[in-house]
Amino acid sequence: MIPISAVDSVSLAIQRTREFLFRQFTWGTYLKLSLVAIITEGVGGNSFRSSSHSFGSNGHAPTGHSPFPVTPGWPGSGWPTWLTPGVLAAIGAAVVVMILLSIVIFYLITRLRFAYFHCLTTNTKLIHTGWGLYGGQAMRFFWLNIAVGLGFLGVMVLIAIPFVRGFIRLFQQIAQDGKPDIGLLLTLVLPLIPIFLLLALAGILAEIILRDWMLPHIALEDATAGEAWGSAWARIMAEKKEFFVYALLRVALPIVAAVGLFVLLILPGLALAGALAAVELGLHSLFADATGGSALVGILLQGFFGLIAFGFAVIAGICLGGPLSTGIREYALIFYGSRYKVLGDLLYPTPLPASASGPFGTARP
Repeated sequence: MIPISAVDSVSLAIQRTREFLFRQFTWGTYLKLSLVAIITEGVGGNSFRSSSHSFGSNGHAPTGHSPFPVTPGWPGSGWPTWLTPGVLAAIGAAVVVMILLSIVIFYLITRLRFAYFHCLTTNTKLIHTGWGLYGGQAMRFFWLNIAVGLGFLGVMVLIAIPFVRGFIRLFQQIAQDGKPDIGLLLTLVLPLIPIFLLLALAGILAEIILRDWMLPHIALEDATAGEAWGSAWARIMAEKKEFFVYALLRVALPIVAAVGLFVLLILPGLALAGALAAVELGLHSLFADATGGSALVGILLQGFFGLIAFGFAVIAGICLGGPLSTGIREYALIFYGSRYKVLGDLLYPTPLPASASGPFGTARP
């Protein structure tokens, strides 16, 4: 098997994506596969916000600056009156439920990721086949991702420890003076910028290693995490430059494709959004002074057209994001499959003459 370069993999990924999604095309199947591709490629993200409360150095809340009324007795001076034991218990329970729900959703996405891997490698459009086939492997990969995520969290905590005292001092100063000390703020923030950039880069690299290079071994060989890592590492060391180029393209190509889609569709999208906005504005003006049943009709009509706009936006996102997400996965499979025979034989089981096969050495039947 001839290894295919990271650059040459792009055109083959586009070809396989076109054949997989659009050969024997039906809208229902296309929307299903596109939605699964978007979910499994992780185009969404979670943002976590944290808030901090500052207390005076003498243990009492600074007067005149707290946004909440305070009660000196519970559970200590400076605590908001609404922060009762019952509220704390409810917040704790809600946090636990959200964590458990997030874990369950992440497991289901992991299971779906293996199912879509099966679809792409075997050229089948039946999600349930891969869902049932890779249950054990998906569970192992799920816990591997959890372990890696906890490792990153631990590193972030260790990095944050030296800055905790400085941020506490900054918050206390804000509570007392009403404005931050710019010098102290810069002293705390500037060193963190390169650190978090490095962590983000490490996170991207870990994601590529896990999903693009280790997952195929876990799925196809039922390999352990150590075995999958050993196999992937041996291939990386054998072609360091090519894997490096692949990683760069793996990050850059989705960005370039998304920008291209945005530029291509910005004018039609604005025109459609303007038309829908005009309809909503017209309905609002028409029923602005209505009362009783007429007002209810106006509200229902505005809600109806709002739902149409929302549904159209969702469908358009699925239709456009599906090929992009599928193409990303096909790109990963083709590049690594030319270096991992078990995967390559699944992607292109029928060898063709060299003149027709291209750089991969094989082609789809």
